Amino acid sequence: MKKFILGKKLKMTQIWKDDKVIPVTLIEAGPVTVTQVKTKEKDGYEAVQVGFDASKKKINKPLAGHLKNMGNFRYLREFRVSNPEIKIGGVLDVSQFNEGDKVKISGLNKGRGFQGVVKRHGFGGGPKTHGQKNRLRAPGSIGATAPQRVIPGLKMAGHMGQERTAVKNLIIVGIDKDRNILMIKGAVPGMRKTLLEIQG
Repeated sequence: MKKFILGKKLKMTQIWKDDKVIPVTLIEAGPVTVTQVKTKEKDGYEAVQVGFDASKKKINKPLAGHLKNMGNFRYLREFRVSNPEIKIGGVLDVSQFNEGDKVKISGLNKGRGFQGVVKRHGFGGGPKTHGQKNRLRAPGSIGATAPQRVIPGLKMAGHMGQERTAVKNLIIVGIDKDRNILMIKGAVPGMRKTLLEIQG
């Protein structure tokens, strides 16, 4: 059975295990409530929709009808899985995972604002001599004379970050079932409180 859950990044820290220090990311994972089960016959594909992070915020009538008094959730996400045992209204938590499991974690990475080409694309910049005192981090030429326009798709300065990122083969090194916390070895995408999709 494919394992999946939604979580919120808490912080990075370190733990001791077998006389070794392991850098870990703490994730508050679940519990999540199954809000919809999609089937191939009705929807054209199989998936499970879950709700996470109960909220007191008012929701519109269509969404309230969709949730059918299951709760008011801040996040609704869909996982492409098929499992006949999962029913609407069911609750999933961290107990489905085990220490040593490898997981894939997806989320939005940190936003870095408007950045130049050196930071955004790794350009080397111009030479420090030959009359270029203030052109060290400039992009250089952006096209030839013939088109007389900027070619679409060139690597230039612009908004960096806030993009969906996935990291595979991260290892679960600890589970706190009482507080719904997963301890993942290494770093995961995003800043604190970022919503993460965890799939086993």
